[in-house]
Amino acid sequence: MKRWNIYTPEGVQDILFESCRQKRLLEDKIRRTFRLNGYREIETPTIEFYDVFSENGLIKQESMYKFCDSKGRLLALRPDLTVPVARIAATKLKDEVFPIKCCYIGNTFSFDELGGGRQNEFTQAGCELLGINSPEADAEIIAMAIEALKATGIEDFKIDIGQVGFFKGLMEESGLNENEIEEVREFIDQKNLVGVEQVMDRHKVKSSLKKIILDLPRLFGSKDILQRINYDDIGKGAAEALLNIKAVLEILEDRNLAEYVSIDLGMVQSMNYYTGIVFRGYTHGVGFPVLSGGRYDRLVAMFGRDLEATGFSLGINMVLMALERQKKLVPEKREGVLITYDIGARRLASDYCRQLIAQDIPAELDILNKGIEESREYAISRGFSRIVHVDSDGTKKEIIL
Repeated sequence: MKRWNIYTPEGVQDILFESCRQKRLLEDKIRRTFRLNGYREIETPTIEFYDVFSENGLIKQESMYKFCDSKGRLLALRPDLTVPVARIAATKLKDEVFPIKCCYIGNTFSFDELGGGRQNEFTQAGCELLGINSPEADAEIIAMAIEALKATGIEDFKIDIGQVGFFKGLMEESGLNENEIEEVREFIDQKNLVGVEQVMDRHKVKSSLKKIILDLPRLFGSKDILQRINYDDIGKGAAEALLNIKAVLEILEDRNLAEYVSIDLGMVQSMNYYTGIVFRGYTHGVGFPVLSGGRYDRLVAMFGRDLEATGFSLGINMVLMALERQKKLVPEKREGVLITYDIGARRLASDYCRQLIAQDIPAELDILNKGIEESREYAISRGFSRIVHVDSDGTKKEIIL
């Protein structure tokens, strides 16, 4: 019989020294970017009531880790961080001046999360902008997603922008029922043109509208795509969605960020709380989006407060994978001091060690006391740049590694 006490469960992993250093370095860069752009950090509980995520089918129950508290109430490990932010916005941020800018970095847990590198525990970092619905707000959040990716060291990436209102508007014009609309949505998300056409033919959708719907999986690229669509064929809702995209793109151009964005009108997010602009971030070396986000004006209302909102989350695990495959991980530089000492010089060596640490220089005392050669091997393995030996009279001898 296997001894399970020496293994980790499926979908979770130990993060060892160098990987952990890279992860913390990445988190620090992202956190600094958020802070410098006016976003204040919050932290939500790892454990929430199950109802927080199950309301109106926000997140499938099959994907959540569930258990009970001492009173038999159903709890869940948080599978998402945007939903808890919405809960907080509805209950604890009522006195904040709009717009509310908040950010977070934390672990989430899900059984079917592909964006975490097929892990069941993964780290998300993100921003939420609450209390405003405008193209400026949408562009601000997309700009923050771009700045966050730039801060990680990834240089070659694209943010694909869509609008769920465009798809909804087309569906209103088509006359399809809810089940058929969901069927079409899934086919479009899978880029399955045959499946889309079969639904269209079954319902006898008018040819001009049918052509646009069938073209959805191919409507991606530069903003020129917007000029190829006849607004007379798509209805008012879809036309307004395209105007929204145009306005957001103009703002991003003014912010000198147009090179990082493209359009994908066939983007239909699987999470059902998005209401407007949606976007995903892609880079080389990873088969999944490294970030995603969009507008979700009805989510906070599920917790009792009408409040517009938009935001995004970035997968730390996915970004680390991309950086590794692109060979952009930051090498550890040799720094710090290993302090060895003669018998009787321990106090002097200890004082010197504390002085270095007070100057923000990594330092540690040699606790092996087995001579310079063994100390050298240890210092090299730890990445120290030098050894300093303290004699009993206080004299210091430096060895550069």
